[in-house]
Amino acid sequence: MTAAGTNAFPAASPYAWRRRVTHEVRVGCIGIGGANPIRVQSMTTTDTLDTAGTVAQAEALARAGCEIVRITAPGKREAENLGAIRAGLRERGVDVPLVADIHFTPGAALVAAEHVEKVRINPGNYADKKRFEVREYSDAQYAEEVARVDERFRPLVRRCKELGRAMRIGTNHGSLSDRIMNRHGDTPRGMVESALEFLTVCEDEGYRDVVFSMKASNAQVAIQAYRLLAAALVERSHEAGYPFHVGVTEAGDGEDGRVKSAIGIGALLEDGIGDTIRVSLTEDPVKEVPVARALAARYDTRAADAVPEDPGAAFVADPFAHARRATRAVASAGGDAPVRVEADLGPAPPDAATAAVRVGEALAQLGDLACEGLGVDAEDAEQLAAATALGDALRKRGVDVPLAVRVPASLSADAAGACDRLVVRIADAADAARLRDAGAAGPIEWSFHAEGQDLLALVDEALDGGARPDFVSVCAPRPVHAVRLLVARLAARGLADVPVVLRHRADALADPERALLAAATDLGAPLCDGIGDVVVLGGFGGPARDVALAYRVLQGARLRTSWTEFISCPSCGRTLFDLEETTARIKDRTAHLPGVKIAVMGCIVNGPGEMADADFGYVGSGKGTVSLYVGQDCVVRNVPEAAAPDRLVDLIREHGAWVDPEPAPEAAS
Repeated sequence: MTAAGTNAFPAASPYAWRRRVTHEVRVGCIGIGGANPIRVQSMTTTDTLDTAGTVAQAEALARAGCEIVRITAPGKREAENLGAIRAGLRERGVDVPLVADIHFTPGAALVAAEHVEKVRINPGNYADKKRFEVREYSDAQYAEEVARVDERFRPLVRRCKELGRAMRIGTNHGSLSDRIMNRHGDTPRGMVESALEFLTVCEDEGYRDVVFSMKASNAQVAIQAYRLLAAALVERSHEAGYPFHVGVTEAGDGEDGRVKSAIGIGALLEDGIGDTIRVSLTEDPVKEVPVARALAARYDTRAADAVPEDPGAAFVADPFAHARRATRAVASAGGDAPVRVEADLGPAPPDAATAAVRVGEALAQLGDLACEGLGVDAEDAEQLAAATALGDALRKRGVDVPLAVRVPASLSADAAGACDRLVVRIADAADAARLRDAGAAGPIEWSFHAEGQDLLALVDEALDGGARPDFVSVCAPRPVHAVRLLVARLAARGLADVPVVLRHRADALADPERALLAAATDLGAPLCDGIGDVVVLGGFGGPARDVALAYRVLQGARLRTSWTEFISCPSCGRTLFDLEETTARIKDRTAHLPGVKIAVMGCIVNGPGEMADADFGYVGSGKGTVSLYVGQDCVVRNVPEAAAPDRLVDLIREHGAWVDPEPAPEAAS
């Protein structure tokens, strides 16, 4: 695979949205890819041998808007029972296509193909057993192993072709085979190579009803793997590509799970990559469906953008590997400083004293989280005076937080010295011309309000006047593509090191969950590209909420860690304990350990592999028993479930990562 080694972006353009061209794969009555909308999937969590329970849950998913339902088939008995489940659904008038989820058991896959519309196989464990062995493979030995995979996989390909069944080749970062790990490492490239070995067999049989996935619990890894695969498939064939099933696995629950999912899935959908999606939450699977539908809705009716001219430089050095963009340090931002977090207060409040009290009280709720800047808008001289008064009132209250004031270019000359950072809005050529007169006592940020070809022209007009910004930002309907275009043009003009401010304000008309997903996508996608030195968030209910959400986005993008990070799977019929309840119990014991990653896995399919990305792991090993991991090493086996949380705490303590929680404040008498 040579495409993975190039810098060719896998979409038509990184600067304009266009959906990746794929052929259609039929899954029963549902088409994936081609001209179809983005399809929404989920997975049952019941025991597959519980026919009534699985039928009821699959029906609930379908009624909620789930278009394809996946069911685990860990053995031949479960695979055979898929026929009864399918019949039960049809008796209830539910025609939702079913997918059999296969790990370790090729025999079960062949049985399942008789009863379902699609079979999902994992290349990491379909023909390989994972033992975490370290060995060197000669080319001949490696070829022998690939031939063995071919022999075990080819019968399923032929049977699916005969029956008209679709297949998902679903690579998981947490379950790569030892052979792939030893040759390519625990990397996105290894994930792609694992899938392509299986595709070779499919294409040799003339079978193209294939969908791919490249899932990881780390959103950065998932983004890189999907991009690598898209690029590799372009090089492999000039025909329309295979559809992609997109998701972030083991995302967790609650707001963290939604933020991480939106960062990974949303960033790929912004690239035009993704034909069907599944949001993996450690919750009732029915709750996954509206989240997935909200993510897909932003793109299903989006028209393709006009592609602007080449900006003259790349927006990142390598779109297949994360590296933070190198910028100069300005006022505690950029350079080696972590991405700063600021709150957008909106229009400057007329009553500065009252506003300062309210802001101070809100920031006091943040605890260990730091609000590293505040921003207000001033549209005229009166609001500019109010902004200045707010800065004075905050300082009098001891709130020593830098203040940024955003003004139209026509007000920029009057705003000099009114704040710690002047943000000048640039929407047309006249605004760009005024930058020559925008003297500021502190740093100045140019905030461009344009996108596409208009943005390129506006950047050139602003720079041609001779002025230079300390920071830049962009406000546009397509912010992910616009910020890429902005930094690429700046690089072409010799300003590759200007720090970038990422701004997002909640849509007042959007429901809270949709607003959350939009913020995580629009901020998280550039951050995963390596772009962004300051994150400014507003409109989510006050500065404390805005700041906390910004930190959650940074944690989901793996750039700043402010809480314990929980990597927990969404449960399925393989899960060996109540995953939702268990995750809640472990969170209750360990949520006060910022910087510590804890994985809670229901079984061994991805559990041990995902330990590579976690500090400690809690993995179901049998009915009523749990094994505990440090990294990839299983250090305590088969602990009774009731004792496992205490033993996990002991393990964290033994490895020096434990601190006692702060005592709860006493209630007033």
